Amino acid sequence: MKQPQRPQELPYDLVNNFRHYDFNRSLLWIQYFGKLQYGSNFEIFHQDKETLYKLLIYTIRDEENCKKYNLDLNKGLMLTGPIGCGKTSLMNIMRKFAYMETMYNIVSTRDIAAAYNQEGYPIIHKYGKTNKIFCFDDLGVERSMKHFGNDCNTMAEILLSRYDFMTQLGTITHATTNLNAKELEDAYGNRVRSRLRSMFNLVFFAESSFDKRK
Repeated sequence: MKQPQRPQELPYDLVNNFRHYDFNRSLLWIQYFGKLQYGSNFEIFHQDKETLYKLLIYTIRDEENCKKYNLDLNKGLMLTGPIGCGKTSLMNIMRKFAYMETMYNIVSTRDIAAAYNQEGYPIIHKYGKTNKIFCFDDLGVERSMKHFGNDCNTMAEILLSRYDFMTQLGTITHATTNLNAKELEDAYGNRVRSRLRSMFNLVFFAESSFDKRK
């Protein structure tokens, strides 16, 4: 497979040991990383550029511009949009721009629910009672699982635990989802939904976005 062409300029200028990012140059790098990881069909579309801008300024901790877009750096990101619009791939690519202390692992909620089915409550401790940063992928599409006959809404329990850690330790959580607020409430209940507002900045794809999988 032909390797994508690496951009000639870095996405930032170094001034007094601080990185000053240029959005247009950053877009070239996002596209480069996307093609490198997901193949030559990866493409950035005009209608998604505002979403990408918000993801970038949050990831590089640009306080001034985050304030303009009401992005709270003490909260995580919840990236929403239709199936196939690129939520998971972009959250993965954005890790290239993250500082070490804000780096996160992306974990499928389906995999977490399946692991609970096998291992039980240690899974809730693994993802809920920890200061590690996670991005929970496809939030709300996993099924409640049983472990030795005990029903558990695994992600609801994990989110409640991570909310407690956020209030006590400042723990950040990220997520992607295809669901709207009402659907998330149906999946996890009003108690969790009320905490989601405190845990996440909502960033969404434009209604004109579409399934980009080919």
